[in-house]
Amino acid sequence: MRRIGLSILGCIATCIFAGADWMQFRGPNGSSIADSKLPLNWSDKENTAWKADLPGRGPSSPIVVKGRVIVTCSDGPRQDQLYVICFDTKSGAQLWRRKFWATGRTFSHPSSAIAAPTPASDGDRIYAFFSSNDLICLNLDGDLQWYRGLSHDYPKAGSDVGMASSPVVIKDTVVVQIENQGNSFAVGINSLSGETRWRVPRDPTANWSSPAVLLGKGKRKTAVLLQSPGGMTGHDPVTGQQLWQLDESFGTIVSPLAIGNRVYAPSNGLTALQFSDESDAPEIAWQSNKLGASSSSPVLFQGRIYTISGSVLKCGDAADGKIVWQLRLGGRFWGTPVIAGGHLYCVNEAGDAYVVSLTGEKGEIVSQPKFGETVQTSPAVADGALYVRSDQHLWKIAK
Repeated sequence: MRRIGLSILGCIATCIFAGADWMQFRGPNGSSIADSKLPLNWSDKENTAWKADLPGRGPSSPIVVKGRVIVTCSDGPRQDQLYVICFDTKSGAQLWRRKFWATGRTFSHPSSAIAAPTPASDGDRIYAFFSSNDLICLNLDGDLQWYRGLSHDYPKAGSDVGMASSPVVIKDTVVVQIENQGNSFAVGINSLSGETRWRVPRDPTANWSSPAVLLGKGKRKTAVLLQSPGGMTGHDPVTGQQLWQLDESFGTIVSPLAIGNRVYAPSNGLTALQFSDESDAPEIAWQSNKLGASSSSPVLFQGRIYTISGSVLKCGDAADGKIVWQLRLGGRFWGTPVIAGGHLYCVNEAGDAYVVSLTGEKGEIVSQPKFGETVQTSPAVADGALYVRSDQHLWKIAK
């Protein structure tokens, strides 16, 4: 019954997300699941709808909102030129481009860039966050609504290798997690005015994972999840009030996945946290040191949990964490895979894509298209199309 319940949950989630835009890191509710049928193979001559040029660099992932694809980039010798760029989903034409100057620290590791966090949207506005701690709000036409240079308020907040935590939007609040060796905190910003609603201090330790949202049910409140090396906390998204705390050691790159009454997080490999409808605090359902992920975040689909460790794709039973099958891919993966039409899509750092069928007893690689450029980002999916970006280009893959 437990496995059946998880499978039903996966099906329900997929139905809820049908036709949805991809408005944040990992898409609807951070699930990385899309109810779309995508091409199984593509090339420059087949199933590539368009390809657009991009300036500078950007490990951030694209988002899709109301017929628009939004990407962020950083450029210049000091990476202090910040771009938010919008393309038409149908034609690939650039609709607008906005340029800003960073107000905070612009150091980053050579493999990363200041445009590392993925932007988020509530369907009416775009919230673009950069490693320089600049948070920019634009409407869908590119008009500036407000701008917060958080380093002005907290000048010691910054990391010499850059930060990559992506914002989430919940209940008219934009939540940003800024954790580093200096002034470390999480903050809730009023999405309409740009004013600070709440701020909570965090341990002064470098951390690149992104917050997630666990939707409330019964007596349990909706919570923003903040994961750090020293533990995980749940917070009221409007007030910032801490609802619970779990003192476990968590990873600093892989982000938690919150689906239904479960959270899957990088601790002791992979840990499943179980939540009830009667209380806020979680219990540990299981831990599996064999399901650990290197950089990509976990994905849940039809009662199975998928992670990538190095170049190995792992499939585990979401009920107990036991390994079901493993499949060797190739290369290093930074981006989180997406699942659509019973297939898993992932792209390694070298730009080699893998399309893996999940319908059989074991995973099967059905194609290996190549982008030919460095890809550190997670794909986005909307309206039957796959969107992938490198530093130089943004692709739309569709029939």
